[in-house]
Amino acid sequence: MRVLLTGGYGCIGSWIVRILLPRGDAAFIYDLKEDTHRLRQILPPELIRRVTFVPGDVTDLPGLKAALHTYDISHVVHLAGLQVPVCRANPILGAKVNVLGTLAVFEAVREAGERIKRLVYASSAAVFGPPESYPPGPLSDDVPLKPTTHYGYFKCCNEGNARTYFQDHGLSSVGLRPWTVYGVGRDFGMTSEPTKAIKALALGRSYHISYGGWQDMQFVEDVAGVFVRCLEASYIGANVYNLRGDVVDMPAFHRALCAVDPRAEKLITYGERQIAIAYDLDDDALQRDMGPIPRTPLVEGIRHTLIHFQQLRAEGRLDTSDLDT
Repeated sequence: MRVLLTGGYGCIGSWIVRILLPRGDAAFIYDLKEDTHRLRQILPPELIRRVTFVPGDVTDLPGLKAALHTYDISHVVHLAGLQVPVCRANPILGAKVNVLGTLAVFEAVREAGERIKRLVYASSAAVFGPPESYPPGPLSDDVPLKPTTHYGYFKCCNEGNARTYFQDHGLSSVGLRPWTVYGVGRDFGMTSEPTKAIKALALGRSYHISYGGWQDMQFVEDVAGVFVRCLEASYIGANVYNLRGDVVDMPAFHRALCAVDPRAEKLITYGERQIAIAYDLDDDALQRDMGPIPRTPLVEGIRHTLIHFQQLRAEGRLDTSDLDT
């Protein structure tokens, strides 16, 4: 595969690249600027040199079309977007990047025709409303969407536009709805705090997670693997799929931290506020259409992340800027 990743220097994109390159696939990252700091945390220099940087703005349709043609792209992963804090502070900019940028990607892929074999894009669990808006039990992909943020509404818009592109042009796509993605490289966004807590633990520092309640913890390597699986699987349509990892409350997450490193009992604390997004999401449709999709148990994922952070620290390469600001 020759894969173009918009926003590919982010956390999920970096892990997708980590999966693709050792297999012999080619990775092209389309982004405003070259920023390999997350890639450097998870890939050796010889693999990073195989990544082609394609400078461009995701809202620039001619630029996207040129990139698809110039690099003979066969598959597209659309990850570029502004997250909750930025969309809250600047809704117009958020809409420009998240909605118009997504439309530009779909239009570029549509015009490229059969050369593009698959388009996979990132939606978000933020399309769902608060837990109390739904009946108890796991929620399927097609329950009513009741977001509480601009970011969530932008993602709803993208999902609807994806379905319209299939309806009007036969353009198939796969949308994926991550919840709390954790792991090395997750250093920004509303649900990045559990990862920051693991990083603080690697440093022997205290950290307070500002929220509490329930969440769905999804190990970043698993999430990246789902994106790659959706690039490869035989599929026609425009479905959007829930992802599911370990659905736990914050005390259970804290216990898992303590099981990996007992120092967490004193170093890591957390609040009580429940994030206003339904957390008990059913991934049966994803498992049926794309599976089986493996899941890394929470304790194992935390241990892997902590060891990785500790190795980076020992090598003098652990970026702590997300903890220091």
